[in-house]
Amino acid sequence: QVQLVESGGGSVQAGGSLTLSCVASGSTYNTNCMGWFRQAPGKQREGVAAIYTRSGSTYYTDSVKGRFTISQDNAKSTMYLQMNSLKAEDSAMYYCAAGLLGAAWWNGGAYNHWGQGTQVTVSS
Repeated sequence: QVQLVESGGGSVQAGGSLTLSCVASGSTYNTNCMGWFRQAPGKQREGVAAIYTRSGSTYYTDSVKGRFTISQDNAKSTMYLQMNSLKAEDSAMYYCAAGLLGAAWWNGGAYNHWGQGTQVTVSS
């Protein structure tokens, strides 16, 4: 099993930046993909970004391309989401997730483990 601990959420003005962190522990050797998802009130959960932990390949939803960067520090078993040029539309609860398979990275059903979520609020 994988345990995930998130941090980095908060409140920021539009145009600002935040960095989210997710520390993985446990059976991380079976984790092939880690991703960030978000869910705003009244909206369905959507995949924001993902990274294949062994290859380093990254994926992003169109709305955040060029603004968000997903990365990992294998020595620290930590995944990051650097969020720049934040918009009010980015406000949501952000979750990190880990899974054995990540071919459908945008599908939450592909992930076996989830963090507790961290709130990101962007104000104008």
